[in-house]
Amino acid sequence: MRFPGLELLPVPIDHWIKAGDTLDLLGDQLEIRHVPGHCPGNILVYVASAQAAIVGDVIFAGSVGRYDLPGGDFSVLEQSIKTQVYTLPDATVIYPGHGPNTSVAEEKGGNPFVRA
Repeated sequence: MRFPGLELLPVPIDHWIKAGDTLDLLGDQLEIRHVPGHCPGNILVYVASAQAAIVGDVIFAGSVGRYDLPGGDFSVLEQSIKTQVYTLPDATVIYPGHGPNTSVAEEKGGNPFVRA
């Protein structure tokens, strides 16, 4: 799609992020965690200073992301949630790709799909 008067230039990719990377964004440190299961390359971004995790479609309030898509796998998703989401501090607010926010404590205590 083109917008009159707007020139879009290609942006070269010179670095791929990976699990364990930390990125500095406006003075905050962002921790990258690999959370496959919904899709193979899924990541979450944890911002400790804000007690927040942006998780996409990995976990939702009282639910989990789909795993019936190409590359999805429930056992991998379950392991990702247990080792990468549930290991964050309980007070961490989870910002999913859809629906209301939740917290690590709420999901560990009551998510029917992945028990802590």
